[in-house]
Amino acid sequence: MSSTVDAAGEPIPTSAVLMAASKHIALRCRSENVAFINCKKKDPNPEKCLDKGRVVTRCVLNLLKELHQRCPKEMDAYAGCMYYHTNEFDLCRKEQQEFEKAFPISE
Repeated sequence: MSSTVDAAGEPIPTSAVLMAASKHIALRCRSENVAFINCKKKDPNPEKCLDKGRVVTRCVLNLLKELHQRCPKEMDAYAGCMYYHTNEFDLCRKEQQEFEKAFPISE
């Protein structure tokens, strides 16, 4: 895995990056996700919830951008480990600890 950002410096939301950031996403984007899920429960028509889906996507991408600005080395190491080990958290605990030390979950 060469990089977790594109040529413009924007985070690439690969499965490894999303898995590495999953705890942060769950906390930071909780209300957006709940609104989207509630919308989907109310109406099975996918078009009805596109706006809420965009809000979730924007929240996640903004969070990934913040993670890469504040702790790029730790984020890249953790996402790189997750990529190498096919998203097995147990094989990346050291990288996870360093990442969570650099960007604590409560932020």
